[in-house]
Amino acid sequence: MIYLDYAATTPVAPEVAAAMAECLTADGCFGNPSSVHGLGRAANSRVEKARAQLALALNADEREIVFTSGATESDNMAILGVARFYAQRKGRHLVTSRVEHRAVVDAFKALEIEGFDVTWLEPVDGVVTAAQLAAALRSDTALVSLMHVNNELGVLHDIAALAEVCRNNGTLFHVDAAQSFGKLPIDWRDLAVDLLSISGHKIYGPKGIGALIVRRSPRAWLTPLQYGGGQEHGLRPGTLATHQIVGLGSAAELAQRRMAADSEHISGLSELFVRQLNITGLLLNGNQRRRLPNIVNFSIEGVHGEALLAGLPELAVATGSACSSAERQPSSVLRALGRSDELAEASLRISFGRDTTTEQVERAAAMIVTEVSRLRQLSPPRPYAA
Repeated sequence: MIYLDYAATTPVAPEVAAAMAECLTADGCFGNPSSVHGLGRAANSRVEKARAQLALALNADEREIVFTSGATESDNMAILGVARFYAQRKGRHLVTSRVEHRAVVDAFKALEIEGFDVTWLEPVDGVVTAAQLAAALRSDTALVSLMHVNNELGVLHDIAALAEVCRNNGTLFHVDAAQSFGKLPIDWRDLAVDLLSISGHKIYGPKGIGALIVRRSPRAWLTPLQYGGGQEHGLRPGTLATHQIVGLGSAAELAQRRMAADSEHISGLSELFVRQLNITGLLLNGNQRRRLPNIVNFSIEGVHGEALLAGLPELAVATGSACSSAERQPSSVLRALGRSDELAEASLRISFGRDTTTEQVERAAAMIVTEVSRLRQLSPPRPYAA
């Protein structure tokens, strides 16, 4: 099996797994971090070391980090928490886009049911510009939420420019950085971003752990979604999962050390893969000048994505994001770009990682070209609308 679905999840790095294992068994650091005895204090020390590792990777204040179960919980905590806190203080107008992750889209839809007014931006080629955002803001806009790197397209937003637009309007800005953290430099102190979501399993850490970074100055306030215990500044109560948190901290530190080498390696793989896809009727999805190279999303005229996947049993790739693929519907992200249902269904998302090799990329591209040819011989393509 050639694994080319790193945007969905990454394997846990051996160094990370080793650090986590030290916090699981009776001969390790297994205590409850909230306990005051020696084992509890030892566990708490490991948690705070991980918090420091994460803060260093982001250039953030350790007190700004709230551990969560992953980016989905972080997104919900930020969006629902800010909207409800500022509903009477700032207003009930919110802004997001049509190509966000389902964790963001569904949170905003829930707020619409609660009576909030949501403006859904229509990105051009997957990109929301600063001018487009500025035109959507109002005096009562309490929150804007946009992702840094799109999880299906790899399209990269100019977060610094968008953040300045929000700050000038007195509007809080939340960014889902699940796909960018550990792959791109993020300087929290230099950005006018108020809330940032990250996830461990996108950076060779464990599943089930992430964080929400909440700015202290100027302060971003949230209404908690859960109550009891008071952990994580009262925003995310419950016993802290020491091993998961240790894994996130270790993975963040490792990602910072390897960022330049990983970026160079993956950029070369991405360019090689696209060159090898000698297929007529192939359309690359999303802005190709503003994207992270680890994700390549393309549609093929006359070929259904699910049929193509069925003919590629040796490849682990995706037809969309892992979080929405179970619905078996055309990608909402691609439809928001103006692709027809047929082309949206004819798409594949390939994502490369630290362990991907040149030989794997060449074999995968050859398999795809061969299978497309076979499918077209069975059913000649008809014209499709872009």
